Formats: sequence, C-alpha cells, structure tokens
Amino acid sequence: MLSFAFGQIRLRPAAFAGLAAALFLAVATLTLFGSLLAAGIAAPAAPGRAVAGPGLTVIAAGFGEIAVLVSFFVVVNTLGFAIRQQHWELALLRTVAATPGQVRRLVRWQVLVTVLLVAPAALATGAAGARWFLHALVVRTMAAPTVHVPASPVPLLVAVVAALAVGLLSASVAARRITRIAPAEAMAASTTEHHRTGWFRVVAGLGWLGGGGLLLRLVATQPADKAGQAALLAALVLLVAVALLGPLLARAVVTVLGAPVRASARCCGWLADANLRGYAHRLSAAVVPVSLLVGLSCTMVFMTTTVEHATGRPADASLSTVNSASDVWLRQAELAMLVCFAAVSTVNTLAALTADRRREFALLTLLGATRRQLARTLCVEMLLTAAVGVLLGTAVAGTTAAAFSLSVTGSALPSVPWRAYAWIVLGALALTAPGILGAGLRATSGRATELVGGQRG
Repeated sequence: MLSFAFGQIRLRPAAFAGLAAALFLAVATLTLFGSLLAAGIAAPAAPGRAVAGPGLTVIAAGFGEIAVLVSFFVVVNTLGFAIRQQHWELALLRTVAATPGQVRRLVRWQVLVTVLLVAPAALATGAAGARWFLHALVVRTMAAPTVHVPASPVPLLVAVVAALAVGLLSASVAARRITRIAPAEAMAASTTEHHRTGWFRVVAGLGWLGGGGLLLRLVATQPADKAGQAALLAALVLLVAVALLGPLLARAVVTVLGAPVRASARCCGWLADANLRGYAHRLSAAVVPVSLLVGLSCTMVFMTTTVEHATGRPADASLSTVNSASDVWLRQAELAMLVCFAAVSTVNTLAALTADRRREFALLTLLGATRRQLARTLCVEMLLTAAVGVLLGTAVAGTTAAAFSLSVTGSALPSVPWRAYAWIVLGALALTAPGILGAGLRATSGRATELVGGQRG
C-alpha cells in the first residue's frame, strides 16, 4: 500500500506539490501560534500586565485562530482537488478487485506520507517564526522582554497531529464518491464531469451561510475594539459557504459574465464560456482560492480604512485603541500571512487544474484547433475565472465591511480605498495568469495523438 501511495505521488507531482505546500503552511502556522500560546501561558503574571496591548496569550489565540482556520481551509481544498484528480486511477483499482476499504487506506497513506515529508521543515519554520514574532512583539512593547518561547515538544506534536487529523478526515470525505458506488459505475463517473451538486453539500453551504449571517449581526452590534476579529471570522465562514455552494454560484455568475464574451469573441469566447459552464465543479475549484485571496485581503483593507476615516470624528476611545500603531502592525502582519496562504492555494490549484486538461487540449487539436486558438481560449477562460473569483470575494468582503462599519461609524457604508482595491484585483489576475496560461501552454505542447492515445490526464 505504501508503494502505491508513493507511485501516485510521483505520477501527479503538481497536485501533491500543492497539497504539500498547504500542509507545510498549516503545520508551520500551528507550531508558530502554539509556541506563542505556550510562551504566554508560561510567562510570569507581572511582566504580562506591564506590557501594552491585549497581551501575548490573547494575541496568539486571536491571531492564530484565523490563521489556523484559513490554513485548514486551504488544506481541505487542495486535498479534495488532489484526490479528484486520481478518480480514474482509483476507479481502475476498484475494477481489478480493490475493495472500498483498500482505496480509502491508499488515500490515507498518501496523506500520511505527505504530512511526514513536510513536517520536519514545517516544524523548524514554525519554531523560528515563533521566535521572530515574539521578538517583534517585544520591540513594540506588546510582550515583556523576559518572555521566551519554551523548549517544549507539545506545540510541535499538536501541530502534526492536528494537520494529520484534518488531512485524514478530508481524505475520507473526498474519497467517498469513488468508494460508495460499484466499480463499473466509478469508472464511468471518473471520465465525466459530475454535474449535480449533492444535497448534503447544498444544505451544508446554506448552514455556513446562515452562520455567517449571524456572525455579521454580532459584528454590527459589537464595540469597535471587539468587532475586528469577529469580522474576520465572519468573512472566513462566508468564504466556506462560497466554497460549498461554489458550483452553483460560479455557474450562475459565469452565465451572466459569459454573455458579452460569447458575443464579442465568437470562437474562443464561445468555447471558453462552454468549458466553464459545462465543468462547474472544476470552475468552482479554480474560483475558490481567488475568492479567498480577494475576500480576506479586501476585508482587512476595508476595515483598516474605515477605522482610519472614523478616527476623524468626535472622540471615541475604542477607535483610538483599534487604530494604534501596534494594532495596525498586527493587522498588516495577519494580512500578509493570509495572503500568503491564499496565493499558494491559487497558483497551485490553477496550475494543477489546467495541467490535468492535456488530453482535452489534444482532442481539440485533432479536431482542427490551432495552438494560437487554444492560447486565446485560455486567455478568455483566465479572465472569466478571475472575474468570477473577484466578484464572489468582493461580495464577501463588502458584506463583512458593511457590518464592521455599522459597528464603528453607525453607517453601513464602509470606506473603500479604490486604488488599493485595484491593486488587489491586479494581484489576483497576476496570480491567475501563470496558473492557467503557463500550465495551459505547457499542456498544449507535445504530440496530440500520443496524448490522446496515452494514459488519461
């Protein structure tokens, strides 16, 4: 079973590189904030009270809560995608007498091997990051100079066990589709797009959407100094709802955006629009990381500018606290970390998704499409994918910022820095382009007859 797991990892290095990067970030983040939390708990009481700000324990818990949730969100997304790419091979194993239990064990071994491969480097990075972060807090008088990161293995063990538990649970859910049906049915399902969105996924998505609505209501009624962290949590919950309802939302948005594209670019526009609408689950997998990137970045930026504009009003002690230099630095550090997660997820997912379409591109070539036409089609697909992701992410950020603005200013209209927003959109485009165009152009190279006649993918 172990040799099979290594074989699949070697066969699809792009998909497992994305999973390895996501697991690396998850283990490193857990180690970093677990070590900081241990340092805060072990610190003497007197120095902790003498520092400015909420204290090391509160910073590590609040700051790490969002970062860890985002890292697990990225792990679940990339793992589900990596396993979907293996559906054909897993279905083939079912047809040669592999039992559902053996297939599930194979997938679990792949997760275990990947976690163990990245764990040493991730633990070292997280431990070094904890020391650097603590030093930065000490410099800004947000932690006492006498506080040190304890040399305890507990945060490291917790990080590995938690990442492994999330990975194994996600693997079981992702492999459920291919193991619960008969081998012949699994083989047929692995070669076609699964058009129907399951009722469980829809109900779960609506549940997360309802939870996000309740959190937004809580944000709007909280004082400014407490609403910020709740707003980030609300944005993350709404993004999970977008991920679950992704096939439905993405198909609806691309149907609207695709109409003018079909009219203006007949051949390439029609093909790109048909590809995106016909493979809504694939489109959803591509759109979710872009939405995560735009949603989290815009939420942080909109909240910061809303607070900055509000501080010009009559005195408000809570606003002064929220807009202090230390708090702004914390938000910037958190934003940089969240953008790092989202950028890794965006590039890896889009590159692996496009690289997996080599056989599709080869078939189009055999039907008469030139490489230039395929490149133009990929350009249109890239623009539409980025536009759908930006729109969904902006909707989440706008709703969250409106609730936060109600808390801070009493108005539901947040302050939106349009120049910064334009840079975020350009950044999303810049990350989408190499993932689709670079991988797509590489996938269209080679002999079409060999790609079609060879193995799938």
